[in-house]
Amino acid sequence: MSVVELFILAVGLSMDAFAVAICKGLCMRKVTIKKAGIVGLYFGLFQAGMPMIGYILGSQFSDKISSIDHWIVFILLSLIGISMIKESLEKEEKSECKTEEEELSFKNMSILAVATSIDALAVGVTFAFLKVNIIPAVSFIGITTLVLSMIGVKIGNIFGVKYKSKAELVGGIILILMGIKILLEHLGILG
Repeated sequence: MSVVELFILAVGLSMDAFAVAICKGLCMRKVTIKKAGIVGLYFGLFQAGMPMIGYILGSQFSDKISSIDHWIVFILLSLIGISMIKESLEKEEKSECKTEEEELSFKNMSILAVATSIDALAVGVTFAFLKVNIIPAVSFIGITTLVLSMIGVKIGNIFGVKYKSKAELVGGIILILMGIKILLEHLGILG
């Protein structure tokens, strides 16, 4: 696999994390390197870790993972998106997000990091078949995701300052649409 192919793959894998990072930035009053770094590290580590796990598992689980990964992503993103929409409607009068501590909590970030990196698990299985040099590959994927996620937090924060009252609603809709898109692509309905 060439460096260009790996870069394209890394950017493609990190797009889900980038979109979710934008949603995180929507609810932050002020973005700092530390806050953006926390989001970037969660997404980058999971985005690098999942292909490593997939690579280790190899071909013995490839059929099972590839046949259900899209459903897992769809369900996780939809549940998170529905929760965000529900919270946005409940907070209509207050128009405030959760506290930044809750937004960046281990539980919240871990669920999002897993949801956005499930596809990377299947990619890791394909890496095993292609005999890709796994350490540089997952490092490249992780660093690309970390950087794009940090940028996404800042973009979301700039957008959120102008449209704070609808931030969680938009974020929830984005997550649900991402889940639907992934599901439709894997079912062959969307090209």
